[in-house]
Amino acid sequence: RYNIRLKDDKTYVSIKITTSEEFPRILVTRKIKDDGSRYFGPYASAKQVRETIKTIRKIFPLCVCTPHEFKNRVRPCLDYQLGICSAPAVGKITKGDYMELVEGAMMFLQGKNKELQKRLAFRMKAAATQEDFETAAKLRDNMTALIAILEEQKVVTTSGSDKDVFAFARSGGDMAFVVMFIRDGRLTGKRDFYYKDTVIPDDEAMASMLKQYYYNANYIPSEVIIPVMLEDKAVIAEYLSERRGKRCIIKKPFRGFDKKLLDMAFENAKEALRLKSIVTLDPALEEVKKRVKLKVIPRHIEAFDISNLMGEDAVGAMVAFKDGKADKSGYMKFKIKGVDGPDDYAMMDEVLRRRYANGGGDRGLPDMILMDGGKGQLAIALKVAKELGLQGVALRALAKEREMISLKGKVIKGERVFLPGVKDPIYLKEGSAGDLLLRRIRDEVHRFAITYHRKLRGKKIGSVLEDIPGVGTVKRKALFERFKSLDEIKGSSISDLMEVKGITRVIAERIIEKLTAI
Repeated sequence: RYNIRLKDDKTYVSIKITTSEEFPRILVTRKIKDDGSRYFGPYASAKQVRETIKTIRKIFPLCVCTPHEFKNRVRPCLDYQLGICSAPAVGKITKGDYMELVEGAMMFLQGKNKELQKRLAFRMKAAATQEDFETAAKLRDNMTALIAILEEQKVVTTSGSDKDVFAFARSGGDMAFVVMFIRDGRLTGKRDFYYKDTVIPDDEAMASMLKQYYYNANYIPSEVIIPVMLEDKAVIAEYLSERRGKRCIIKKPFRGFDKKLLDMAFENAKEALRLKSIVTLDPALEEVKKRVKLKVIPRHIEAFDISNLMGEDAVGAMVAFKDGKADKSGYMKFKIKGVDGPDDYAMMDEVLRRRYANGGGDRGLPDMILMDGGKGQLAIALKVAKELGLQGVALRALAKEREMISLKGKVIKGERVFLPGVKDPIYLKEGSAGDLLLRRIRDEVHRFAITYHRKLRGKKIGSVLEDIPGVGTVKRKALFERFKSLDEIKGSSISDLMEVKGITRVIAERIIEKLTAI
């Protein structure tokens, strides 16, 4: 509850170079062991790691065969013919030259690209000076390939330093961290972490992340960029500096290149959180998409209903559902202002225009608007959407149950969803998760509208009773507890009213007289 665990839902791969062997191999592994080998990573994509190894072996042709294959090999393998293995098993390369390749590959994986380019350039010139033009040509080709790879990586800063950039995004108790790796001024990769039900403050979550992330890290950069200030920043920086062997700076930038990097990482964190939430969406949303013929999964649904009593105390209500759950912060109430009499269509027209004027304002537009009603309410919604120029919003209407006859002649009741431009409605099914969600949304907006309507009527009743001499706050409360509504009080006899504590015959007669007059 008060910490985060450095754990995500992926099995990550690493690149392993078996430096404990006489002729080290380069491999892909999912297990890190204390066997004297060098490990690089971990990386999120096994496919990308294998592509990286292919690229490395074109520049630094390292061996991949097992110790048994290496020991028993009598002629060069196919990889040697392809130019991605230097065939140390059959003596095609000296141990010294092979270790140069190993060191070059490790420098590449560490992001020491400028140093590696200088080293290759020095060796190329040395070989040319000694008139070893074949070796010089190979080194030249290696440099060309290395430069081409580096050009594909995005240059994000001109400083040339190594940085790890951390950022996070939160939604409720869910939290996504992103770590971007800047090596030699280039963005070389990133890694995501996702946590559920994280309740600790931002600074504590960030401190916990740093401590756990670097506990077994293979490489520690010169700078660590973070989005929040930490109380124990100096202690963590000292620990990282000790592990690195050189100074490591932890900082929260407010301007310049580092601030831009932090903003970039934050956008990645938001996207990681969004994608994770899509993966974990309620399957009912996918079913709703199919059932009512939507183009996208309706992650944001807004539903409307009207409530009034013969046009009196008319209100509109809107509920919002996000990712299949009620978002009560997005609920809205509308007291009808421009409609006289019981005209539900005109009331819905007013409510929709007030909600979606100016493209929905700061709230934006949902994926789907659901009307509590039939074809008439849907027609109103289509008319308003057209006149307001709403784009990319699906409009649907959910009507109450009515009797229908099945193909077998059986009379059944069904709720219907009406679609624009489609004559026949879609009948909801029992036991369907998507249909159940639609019903739940409809019931919620109906409940919300009725509650608001009753509240307004209750206030009106209260104001009427306030004018009756002898009826104070205590007696009004007692009357509502006994009769629940103005109609019940109005339809009661004097003797019924006198059953309420504190209500005398005189007061009861005054109440009847007052309510009869309105």
